[in-house]
Amino acid sequence: MLRNARPQARYLVACLGLALCLAWPALELALRLTGESGARGDAMMLFAAGLVVGTPVDDGWGALLADQLTWIVGTWAVCALAMALRMVAGLLWISRAALHERQDPAWQARAERLAAQFGITRAVRLRVVERLGSPVTAGWWRPVVLVPAALVSGMPPHLLEALLAHEMAHIKRHDYLVNLGQNVVETLFFYHPAVWWISGRIRVEREQIADDFAARQLGEPRRLALALSELEKLQFSTHHLAQAANGGDLMSRITRLVRPDTQALNWKAAIPVLGLVIGAASLAHAAPAKQVKADTAAVADFSSCKRPNYPAESIKQNHTGTVSLGFLVAKDGTVKESKVTQSSGHVALDEAAHTALAKCTFKPATAKGKPVEEWTAVKYVWTLE
Repeated sequence: MLRNARPQARYLVACLGLALCLAWPALELALRLTGESGARGDAMMLFAAGLVVGTPVDDGWGALLADQLTWIVGTWAVCALAMALRMVAGLLWISRAALHERQDPAWQARAERLAAQFGITRAVRLRVVERLGSPVTAGWWRPVVLVPAALVSGMPPHLLEALLAHEMAHIKRHDYLVNLGQNVVETLFFYHPAVWWISGRIRVEREQIADDFAARQLGEPRRLALALSELEKLQFSTHHLAQAANGGDLMSRITRLVRPDTQALNWKAAIPVLGLVIGAASLAHAAPAKQVKADTAAVADFSSCKRPNYPAESIKQNHTGTVSLGFLVAKDGTVKESKVTQSSGHVALDEAAHTALAKCTFKPATAKGKPVEEWTAVKYVWTLE
């Protein structure tokens, strides 16, 4: 039902489903403690146990659970404790890495610039870690990005910067807190297949949302796709499983960025669509429509946005150039889409101009005196004079 929905919608539904997996047994426990549980409580308890009302298991589940309750609770407690210790060990490792692993001033500066570009007001720390398969982001109040040393030394800087943009998207969206909540639910309901399936879907959708967020900020989905491809090659060469940080298959994410996936409709559901297409084609053949051509082009109102800040790294290296940008301006003058049409030759200059000018409002293009949606070109010249 949600195959053709946006990742944000699927992510929200999956999060609500996982929350229900926790809330339903919690409600049953509260009802039993207050002595108000009845038949409805039995259904809740079956769900918490991964069973279904009406199955053969349901006939004698009450007596079975009552007889083996001590062993069941004891086994659950031991397994839950092991899962909790595993989670705590992971948090301690991340905390230790944030304190003791190597710092890289150049990449720290790039991370800070990206954080500002994403509107992140908290300080973002970056650490270079040996024997790490892919970038990892952790922390909410004081977020830290752990970057594999192999990527710093073996990946082109502009591609590694694209991976950092993906991690910044996680920080901006506070995904760490949701992931922490997932770990808690997985620890409590480690035995429940529905919990693991829903949690897995949350991780997949979260990676796709972060990819989309980063691609919009970069203005270059293919650049992020190429970075993920390089990450997969490095992981394969170092015998790491090709999994991105916090879940998500790399190859499917690369394919989605380069060629957005569209799910085929069921043939019965497609009948009305085919009817509309045939009808529209007939009307188009009878009276072909002419594309509305704008009489006046859209014009940027530079007073509505801040002037692009010259990147400090570019100033040090005396980088100059002209970047050409394209903006799809809506009828109300807002920017719907934007892209870099011609690079200045320096990624940092392109990104700084793209990010700043995309926040401008425009006087929309007009056709016969009425505003129309139209692409417009803007050039920004970077000079140190």
